[in-house]
Amino acid sequence: MQFAFLNGIAIHYQTIGAPKGKPTLVFANSLGTDFRIWRDVIVRLAGDYAILTYDKRGHGLSDIGETPYDMDDHVSDLEALLDHLQVRDAIICGLSVGGVIAQGLYARRKDLVRALILCDTAPKIGDADSWNARIRTVEEDGIAALADGILERWFTPAFRRPDNAEFIGYRNMLTRSPAAGYAGTCAALRDCDYTDQARQIGVPTLCVVGEEDGSTPPELVLDMAKRIPAARYEVIEDAGHIPCVEQPDALVAVMRAFISGLDASGT
Repeated sequence: MQFAFLNGIAIHYQTIGAPKGKPTLVFANSLGTDFRIWRDVIVRLAGDYAILTYDKRGHGLSDIGETPYDMDDHVSDLEALLDHLQVRDAIICGLSVGGVIAQGLYARRKDLVRALILCDTAPKIGDADSWNARIRTVEEDGIAALADGILERWFTPAFRRPDNAEFIGYRNMLTRSPAAGYAGTCAALRDCDYTDQARQIGVPTLCVVGEEDGSTPPELVLDMAKRIPAARYEVIEDAGHIPCVEQPDALVAVMRAFISGLDASGT
């Protein structure tokens, strides 16, 4: 396991090398998960790209730190990690809040970002009332009290079978997440709005969404894609909010096509 002490907290991360000259892919995970959600994507890409993934603060094996968070806290952590590892011109792939962090990183440090892959995310997710209600429930009753509703938005009915060991495992990942880190990140999402900044994104961008995503539905992701100049938009069939789990082959296919376009254009 790999850790770095950044911005006053320990950040858990993983690097996988690649031959010299290969681009670096950076993966940022969603709310209530850790970087293991990317495993089935990473094993399909390892060797062709250098890979960096990490647990954002309050998730996985990273420290919780002081809560509640501002989105700038999450952006600063990724910025510091890339600087620590001397990574530049990376392709940043973020899911849900990870995609929000990716947008914030581009706004702050364009030198770190070669391209963006924004999965099941938006410049603004949800509203203050819904986030405040979620925070109250987590603080009073724990994440488990919300799990059924969250998992319905994360995964398709076909995946949510009680005999599907993977589904049970991802339920465990969610419910065992640190409540303080989860609620703190809810506050960051509540207070963040990058809508105006979306129009200023000047790097190649791929916007991807699962066709049955109940958290950031296709129409929301399409609206984001329309705001970003020349963004590419793709829908992953038979997937909910976390297509890297349900449909890794389909997601990897669109990622490879997008990255091949970067290489062909010399971007």
